[in-house]
Amino acid sequence: MSAGPLAGIKVLEIQSLGPGPFTAMMLANLGANVLRVASPASRAQPPFNPVLDRGRCGEIVIDLKSPDGRAQLLDLIDQADVLIEGFRPGVMERLGVGPDDCLARNAQLIYGRVTGWGRDGPLAQRAGHDINYLALSGALHASGSRESGPWPALNLVADFGGGGMLLALGIACALFESDISGKGQVVDAAMLDGSATLMSMIYGLRANGRWPAARAGNFLDGSAYYYTTYRCADDGWIAVGAIEPAFRHALFDGLGLADEADVLMQARDDDPALRERIAAIFRMRTRAHWSEVFANRDACVSPVLTIDEAADDPHNRAWGSLRRIDGATQPAAAPRFSRTPAAPWPSPDAMRAALGEWQFDGRPAVRAAAMSSGSERE
Repeated sequence: MSAGPLAGIKVLEIQSLGPGPFTAMMLANLGANVLRVASPASRAQPPFNPVLDRGRCGEIVIDLKSPDGRAQLLDLIDQADVLIEGFRPGVMERLGVGPDDCLARNAQLIYGRVTGWGRDGPLAQRAGHDINYLALSGALHASGSRESGPWPALNLVADFGGGGMLLALGIACALFESDISGKGQVVDAAMLDGSATLMSMIYGLRANGRWPAARAGNFLDGSAYYYTTYRCADDGWIAVGAIEPAFRHALFDGLGLADEADVLMQARDDDPALRERIAAIFRMRTRAHWSEVFANRDACVSPVLTIDEAADDPHNRAWGSLRRIDGATQPAAAPRFSRTPAAPWPSPDAMRAALGEWQFDGRPAVRAAAMSSGSERE
């Protein structure tokens, strides 16, 4: 059986890309029993992802465009606590499995949906990706340098933080409220909203005059000498986040500039001469050298690890943030709970037991393909 704070919660995930699977992974990580509903055309989707797809008890292929498929999904809705879908506005309604249809079958259902632009407005039906939602929320303009222009941070902000994680939070809150009211509801997470929400501190800094409108020249955007990255002699990189004066003194000390620290502290944040001087010092030694120099200095200086290196980092190993499972580096379930800890790597027996809790055509859903962390589908 499942472990974690969401143990006993049954989730139907309508197959999609990006934030939908991420939400399902988050809920599965915390103990929910997640069954994926795939389309007959699912073979055209990207291959099984051993991290993003982990934790599902199984997968059932249903043709939602057919009357029989609609009836099959509604039968599963009767058993579910949560549904997750990530289509454009109106698609699920046209299929006959929108919120009204599903809540009519199960009044306590939490109907979770993630969209790009929201459900209304001139862009609601337009296609978009992470970079587009960042562009309209102001987040993209605030990133990058004068030379690079706006620069996205992978697709982490809108897709996964502003979409998937926001939807997971909304579903958890709706489940809590449902225990009080006995009623379900729709949770609508727009990636545009999520991107803007993640900009809350920056909007606040802008409001009180601490964040200029122009790109660069801001203390968190990489233009300050004490909050940026530097190349090392071996082409590795070091990240410096020495915002507070005490950390900057420790930075100068590690760089052999302790005697000049008081004077250097008076320089402008974006002083090109000071930045180049620090860059030249970092270029003299390897990343390993600087990692050792700053290992015991509270200077907010860290090596920039590759994806493959991160799993072997001593702190990540000690805290258990990342592990290698069947050849795949996997992040641990987060956040962590003291009384109801999640089992981050469900056993095959636990997955089969979770799958058996679903009924499909009046029988246990044993025809679904079992999915497990870091292994091939059965």
